[in-house]
Amino acid sequence: MVDEGLYVQLLDLACGGLLLTSVLVLWRRELAVIIRVFALQGLALAMLVGVLAAHENSAELWAVAAGVLVLRAGVLPHLLWRALASAGEARRETRPLVNVAASLLAAAVLTLLAYAVSQPLVQLAPSAATQAIPVGMTVVLIGFFVLVTRRRALSQLVGFLLMDNGITAVGFLTTAEVGLIVELGVSLDVLLAVLVLQILTTRMRETFGDTDLDELRELRD
Repeated sequence: MVDEGLYVQLLDLACGGLLLTSVLVLWRRELAVIIRVFALQGLALAMLVGVLAAHENSAELWAVAAGVLVLRAGVLPHLLWRALASAGEARRETRPLVNVAASLLAAAVLTLLAYAVSQPLVQLAPSAATQAIPVGMTVVLIGFFVLVTRRRALSQLVGFLLMDNGITAVGFLTTAEVGLIVELGVSLDVLLAVLVLQILTTRMRETFGDTDLDELRELRD
């Protein structure tokens, strides 16, 4: 079990990494940069679980931390890179529904909203871990914002994965005793969803020549 002061500092560092990478995804438009930032968020999430594992002295949580590191900082970014490699010229989010300045302002508003709605949950069992729950909620809300404001299919996929990272973080911060089998089941569901979405994106590109959703709507009209 790590020292309580060091535990809080490392927990704050991991949560800060989760929040910072979410904001960077909103800020950047280059898909390659967005994928790198997403990989860093996977690293921050694995660090979060590792800190909880050290604090709880749980071998099961250490195994989950290793799985999170491999899947969310390795496998999923690799799949996104493969999708990007076949994207041709579509390597940048050129026409998002919300510009950079408005997106960053929205991130600030979503952060305040997350802290407001999380307070009842935090007050149920005050601790260093539960105090960080608003950060996980913020990641969920920012991920949803990315999902609904980006036009490239790959950008929307990253938004979906941000939401999942936030939900996972909230789950571990709420209770560190999340079972290994439960986390493996959730991770496999996410991996399957990403594989399906990658196949759909490839088919869209082969059929229509692009994955810009506005252009696909014009084709439908």
